[in-house]
Amino acid sequence: MLLLAMDTATPAVTVALHDGEAVVASSSQVDARRHGELLLPAVDRVLAEAGLKLDAVTGVVVGVGPGPYTGLRVGLVTAAAFSSALGVPVHGLCTLDGLAYASGIEEPFAVATDARRKEVYWARYADSRTRVTDAAVDRPADIAESLAGLPVVGAGARLYPEAFPDARDPEHQSAAALAALAAEKLAAGDGEAGDGGFLDPLPMYLRRPDAQVPKNYKVVTPK
Repeated sequence: MLLLAMDTATPAVTVALHDGEAVVASSSQVDARRHGELLLPAVDRVLAEAGLKLDAVTGVVVGVGPGPYTGLRVGLVTAAAFSSALGVPVHGLCTLDGLAYASGIEEPFAVATDARRKEVYWARYADSRTRVTDAAVDRPADIAESLAGLPVVGAGARLYPEAFPDARDPEHQSAAALAALAAEKLAAGDGEAGDGGFLDPLPMYLRRPDAQVPKNYKVVTPK
């Protein structure tokens, strides 16, 4: 097994290789505006670090969000392209699940990432492997009471300490954690979308994109 994992649903552009036993190479850069520019060089970098070629990959793992429209689709389109070119499956995982897994917390907690517009993407967990709510997007003040007393993992907790006073690491997503979670699921036999937490590799937006077609724009094309 050699899994190529990637996630661009948050400001972190993160890539990792996992051989079924351990992470063999990883790369993460935090830059909310350069997902498209940074992702493929990161893939090249982890392959070079591991001394492997792309055709050694047996599966692709991708974070499906939730996340902003532009950044999220960079990872999903790239994962789909690799899957098609290599003839290997692509496994989708909720981005929040990767952060939860990396936290190692084995008591109830939540994960919150920056959704912009003064909102967070969030979900509750029973432990680092078990999400107990669907991912959602809300203003921190609107969910502070329901999450009171719980540790909160992720950048969203650090952005809004008044709502989430018990912020925990990690702050940013890690493809290494996402790959390890996927390898664990595959080893348990959860190989198909919908089984054991794998999702179809489709974007989880949760709301409409920021970009909108202008109203009453002037038509300049010839009739």
